[in-house]
Amino acid sequence: LTLPQFVQLMDNFVGEDNSLPTVKRLTAFTKEEYKQTKEEKMEQLEKVRHMSHMAQRKQLLEALFEKWDSSTCGSLELEEVVAVLSTFEGGRGKEALMKAKEQLFSQYPQLSRVGKLSPKAFQTFLELIASKFTGNEDETMDNLVRFLTTSVEQSHPESLQCLARRKWLQDIQHAAETSGTSMEPVYKAVIRALTQDMEAHGDNKRISAYIALLEENPEQGQVCLRYVACTPEDAPHVLNQVLHRDMKGVSFAAIDQGKPIYVPNVQLHGNIHFWNSDCPVEEREGSFLVLPLFDAHWRVFGILGLDTLRDQCQESIFLSHEITFYEGVCHAFSKAYHHVCMQENVLQVAVTALDWLYPRTPSIHAVTTYLVAPGKDKNCALYKVITMDNTGQKEIHSSPVVLLREENLLRDYLFKCTDSSEVTLISVYGEHHIAVPLHDLSRQTLGIFDISIGEHKKLPPQEQKDLQKMLKMAQAACSEILQRSLEETQPTQVLEAERLANVRHAGILFHRLMLQELRKCV
Repeated sequence: LTLPQFVQLMDNFVGEDNSLPTVKRLTAFTKEEYKQTKEEKMEQLEKVRHMSHMAQRKQLLEALFEKWDSSTCGSLELEEVVAVLSTFEGGRGKEALMKAKEQLFSQYPQLSRVGKLSPKAFQTFLELIASKFTGNEDETMDNLVRFLTTSVEQSHPESLQCLARRKWLQDIQHAAETSGTSMEPVYKAVIRALTQDMEAHGDNKRISAYIALLEENPEQGQVCLRYVACTPEDAPHVLNQVLHRDMKGVSFAAIDQGKPIYVPNVQLHGNIHFWNSDCPVEEREGSFLVLPLFDAHWRVFGILGLDTLRDQCQESIFLSHEITFYEGVCHAFSKAYHHVCMQENVLQVAVTALDWLYPRTPSIHAVTTYLVAPGKDKNCALYKVITMDNTGQKEIHSSPVVLLREENLLRDYLFKCTDSSEVTLISVYGEHHIAVPLHDLSRQTLGIFDISIGEHKKLPPQEQKDLQKMLKMAQAACSEILQRSLEETQPTQVLEAERLANVRHAGILFHRLMLQELRKCV
């Protein structure tokens, strides 16, 4: 147990009605009775040491990845890393390197196709290499990190450029983490990152930028590209437009090839689609760039497009360092986009779970659902996303109310629940609350159900049983949603209905898990 978890456990055990002397007697009793053998203490210390070591290693490898990824494109070329590693210890570890590479391909099947290492795959690769060497694995890993750190150099101007760009990419992720289930702040952060970089590192070129996502076209039975965001001045011509495969353009070629397509001079190309039909043909000069957007499994789900048609300079081209940064923007946007999709799926699970719960638990007065997001000074914030009253009426908040710890002392139990990631029981003005966390895959708090049961201290046995069943299935559904987002996990579907749209699928997932649980009991 962590400190917040231990405190919460004791708090729940004592309850609210017990006096201070009772609490003191319990504390004295626990001190007296809790004993550790020497072996248990050593085992615990070793566990803490190992966890600390793994956290330090993770930080080191993240810093190493960032140093190698000086262009901030979000991935490393596998063969470049292999070429450098083949000279480690004078080339004596080539056999270990090849064995690790083979094992990495089995763990990340898409690697043999795309040849790019994500931060997590990079870490896994180094750990696999270290495990193949004879001798102490930790020492080998330390030597690998030291060797790779000295294998790459960066000039001071490059370092400053990299720092600025990394900050803009972090802003994209922060927008996703603090936007609830809205994509608008993420789109704005992407456009802002592109324009800021152009001002700082791109000779102040005037660019147009746009994001288009693949979607099913029910009329033609094909996928099309819908333009969901763009630079403000292009909105009247581009926003919500739909590009089909049979229309002019190179966007679908970039999607099919899985590579950026760069057109230095659009006038000479002949296959560029211009959304602004008011622009005279003779003024259609400039460069055009299309980059595919990949998910964690390296499947394309849209494109990022940029052009310099608005720039007055005759030779307004994109340089290689700009293009690699735009790949980094694509990577950051993908992470942010799928984070918001995950939040939306969790929200859909919560809605479905509450719909299932309401007719079965008349003693529950209200349920408020929160999502956890970063707040100020490393504190968390709670985003109120759903409220349900005792009539079963639900309100889904499109602009969530944000709760900060320092401003909501009467709701401090919600923040205690977040800290401990354990069930928290409390009475506020005579109204009893059960705060139940939804966990992520590392048991950190992802969301909270704040369940009010009014003046009752506990629910009737059958209602309690149904509440526990709902919470179990909601947690299982959230865990599966998060598991599917991992790059080394291939998504699977059990029911035919799950092959429908992602957000609807999240609701179906709750019922599928409930059905599977029922089958176990039959």
